[in-house]
Amino acid sequence: MEDLATLDRRYLWHPFTQQRGWIGEDAPIITRAEGFTLYDTEGRAYIDGVSSLWCNVHGHRHPGIDAAIREQLDRVAHTTMLGLTHEPAIRLAQRLIEIAPPGLSRVFYSDSGSTATEIAVKIAYQHWQQAGQPRRTRFVSLREAYHGDTIGSVSVGGIDLFHATYRPLLFETLKAEPGDADDLRRVLEAHGEEVAAVIMEPLVQGAAGMIVHPPGYLRAVRELCDEFGTLLICDEVATGFGRTGRMFACEHEGVTPDLLCLAKGISGGYLPLAATLTSESLYASFLGRHDEFKTFFHGHTFTGNPLACAAAIASLDAFDQDDVLANVTELDRLLESLLEPLTAMPRVREIRRRGLMVGIELSGFEPSDRSGHQVTLAARRRGAIIRPLGDVVVLMPAPAMDADTLRELVRITVDSIAEVTGATSHIEPAVEAPAALGANTEETAR
Repeated sequence: MEDLATLDRRYLWHPFTQQRGWIGEDAPIITRAEGFTLYDTEGRAYIDGVSSLWCNVHGHRHPGIDAAIREQLDRVAHTTMLGLTHEPAIRLAQRLIEIAPPGLSRVFYSDSGSTATEIAVKIAYQHWQQAGQPRRTRFVSLREAYHGDTIGSVSVGGIDLFHATYRPLLFETLKAEPGDADDLRRVLEAHGEEVAAVIMEPLVQGAAGMIVHPPGYLRAVRELCDEFGTLLICDEVATGFGRTGRMFACEHEGVTPDLLCLAKGISGGYLPLAATLTSESLYASFLGRHDEFKTFFHGHTFTGNPLACAAAIASLDAFDQDDVLANVTELDRLLESLLEPLTAMPRVREIRRRGLMVGIELSGFEPSDRSGHQVTLAARRRGAIIRPLGDVVVLMPAPAMDADTLRELVRITVDSIAEVTGATSHIEPAVEAPAALGANTEETAR
């Protein structure tokens, strides 16, 4: 019988992966997880340093979330929300509105961050068509924005590496410079009467390499949208559920968007689920007689899946029971000191961080060097899973991670960057490595 690695190379096509390079690498095959540690088929242990692509919140196999999913399985695993409803979706919607920025009152479910933003774009567009302002058909987004990979969400994105190939398929959008309220004013003064919505990732543009906006920028964007009578869409797929120190990044500047996009951490990282929250006035603009055709004609087979909603409710319970946001505050302070050794390394250009969202930009390398990727391979040999965005090394520890695990994760990251850049690092291990983790340090990546 062929081994799993051979079967993977024969049958799978991995996301955001050049498969020619993948075939030459001995990537871990994960078989189980516990807390903040992943284990592969060889029994090697790895710290999950990117929260399983920014979605895991409380660690793996959290007893409360596991129990909630099992309990829901004994009732019903899935039922459509077209013409029907169910308790987990209702209860979760109530909980989301209770913790969301004030003024949001309705929840539309979907299954990923891309669909959450796609829905927000469609709602904003249709709203103006039904509100007697049909000229408002354009969208303003920030340069280097990332809002997902469906056609609508790509259209409001702005990362050429990801999006340029698909330009003939996309609708045109207006672009503003990140963090520059004057530039957004310039765009709105020129096109304000045509703009349906401004869409942005509040505080941090994640996939752009952790671009952190200056204080007050989010508030200024909200005020400009109000001044020019347009809607504000905040994409909190990456920043939501504790990543920046508050439940939602918008809270830092007291901003309520007209539409709020949520995914990733909404279910604690367990199951695909997303939600687009709207104001009551937006919702009301879709109400009418059947023959007026104001219905929002959009939906997904797994919209509001009961298992995912049950996991999400349990995740919100865990936020309260485990005081997760207070833990983020402590980890935030700790990260500042742990990352300090990197500032002395000559090839570390910049460290960008907000809360637990960290981007470490390397310099002096050619694209063919794949410096960020080489750091991730070095970290893997030391027992941690991290991911690059080009020459930016990303850390995204789970909000509920303990301090000792965070120390070990950062130590591995610093040592790995030192290896790839030729710098020196003298950081002692933060905790004693488990036997499986120690055995992994001598592995040579292919």
